[in-house]
Amino acid sequence: MSNKQTTIKKSISLEGVGIHTGNQVKLTFMPAPADSGYIFKRIDLKNKPEIEALAKFVVDTQRGTTLEKDGVKLKTVEHVLAALVGLEIDNVHIEINGEEPPIMDGSSKFFVEALENAGIKVLDKIRSEYIVKDVISYVDEDSGSEITVIPSDKYQITTMVDYDTKILGTQNATLNELNEFKENFANARTFSFLHEIEMLLENNLIKGGDLNNAIVYVDKKISDDTMDKLKKAFNKDKISVKSNGILDNLNLHYPNEAARHKLLDVMGDLALIGKRIRGNVIAKKPGHKTNTNFAKKISSIIEIEDTLKKQKSIYDKEAIMDADDIMNILPHRPPFLFVDKILEISENSITGLKYVSPDEPYFKGHFPGRPVMPGVLQIEAMAQVGGVLVLSTFPDPEKYLTFFARIENAKFKRTVVPGDVLIFKLELLSPIRRGISHMIARAYVNGELTTEAEMKAKIIEK
Repeated sequence: MSNKQTTIKKSISLEGVGIHTGNQVKLTFMPAPADSGYIFKRIDLKNKPEIEALAKFVVDTQRGTTLEKDGVKLKTVEHVLAALVGLEIDNVHIEINGEEPPIMDGSSKFFVEALENAGIKVLDKIRSEYIVKDVISYVDEDSGSEITVIPSDKYQITTMVDYDTKILGTQNATLNELNEFKENFANARTFSFLHEIEMLLENNLIKGGDLNNAIVYVDKKISDDTMDKLKKAFNKDKISVKSNGILDNLNLHYPNEAARHKLLDVMGDLALIGKRIRGNVIAKKPGHKTNTNFAKKISSIIEIEDTLKKQKSIYDKEAIMDADDIMNILPHRPPFLFVDKILEISENSITGLKYVSPDEPYFKGHFPGRPVMPGVLQIEAMAQVGGVLVLSTFPDPEKYLTFFARIENAKFKRTVVPGDVLIFKLELLSPIRRGISHMIARAYVNGELTTEAEMKAKIIEK
C-alpha cells in the first residue's frame, strides 16, 4: 500500500444483532474525503449525531469500547475499527441505526469482507503517521495489564495473554505486517469465561449472544441450574463441554485464537489515536481499559508535538526586525526584554513574537512545579511591542522613552506556559497626539486569545 490516504469506492451495508442489546442493527460503510478519519453517525436519532472515533470520547471499557459525545453513545466499536486499520483504509463514514454495531461472528471477518467488496480508493493526500521515536508505556496497576510501543519502521503488534487459568493457559500472537491481518487475525472471535457469562446473564446483558459469536472457556464446573440458564439464553436444547474446554460445539480457528483476538482488539482500540502508528506495540494481558488509556496517552503526546511544530513554524517565520533591531529602538535589555521579533509593521499596527523559554528567570518563583508566565509580564511584553510601533515613527527613536499612562479592560483568557510562542497584535485606536498613544493589544498562542488590554502610553524625551 502506498503512503497516500484511502477510502472506499462505494457504500456497503451489513445487518446483524448487537451482542448486548439483542436488537437488529444495520451498519453502512460510506466513502469519505481525505483527513476525515473514522466518523460514526447514529441515523436512528434526531439530527443524526456524529461521533468521531477518537480516544477522547471513550467513556466505558466494560465488555467493549464505548464512545460518547454530547450524550450520544456507541458501544463495542473495536471490531469495526480493527477491520478498517487492517485493510489500511483511512477515511470512512459509518452510519448505524442503533447503539452498537452488529456482533456478526464476534470477529472482524464480515466487516473486512464488506469493505473489500466496496473496494479501496486511493486519495490524493499523504497519510499522516505517528512515528514512534522513544519507548512509550502504560501500566494498569490493578490488572497487571501493560502496553508499550517501541520504534520500528512499520506498524507491528504482539499480544501476550495470561489469565492465570489452566483452560486457556499462556498464549502469544504477533502481527509483523498489516497485510497479515485479513488472513491471520480478522476471523479471530471474541471469547469469555463461563463465570463472566453467568454474570452477564444475571445483569440482562449479551441479549444478542449465542454460541456462534463467542468462544466460551469453561473455567468451573457447570451446575444443573447454570446449564438450564445457558440453554434458555442461547436457545439450545443441549449444551455440552468439549474436550478442549470450550462450551458446546464451537471449533477454534487457531490454538491461540484468544491471543489473536486480543491483538485485533488492540488494533481497533489504538485506531482511536486518529493516526497510523509506525512502531512496534507490545501488549501484556491487554484489555480495553489499558488499550484506550494508552491511546489517550499517545494522543496527548501527538497533540503536544503538533503544537510545538506549529509554534516552531511560527517562530521560524521571517522577521522584519530581530532582537538587535528591537534594541536599537527600545531601551529595554534582557532579562527585561520580552520581544524576540517583529513580524509585521504598518502605520497603525504591528505584530510581534516571543518564545516563552523554560529558562525564563521568573519561572523559578512563579510557580515552582507549575510554571506560568505572569500576566503583568504579558502586558509588559505587549507594551514593548507597542513601543516599537510608536517609536518607529520618530527618525531618532533611541532618544525617546515610553511610559504607561493607563491600562484598561485587561483580560487573561488562558495561562501561558514554557514552550508557548506568543504572537502580539497591536493596533492604534487613534492617531498619536501630544505624545500620547492609545492602542488595543492582544496576545495569542496557537491562534487562541490569551491576553488583551487597552493601553495608553506617554512618549517623552530621555
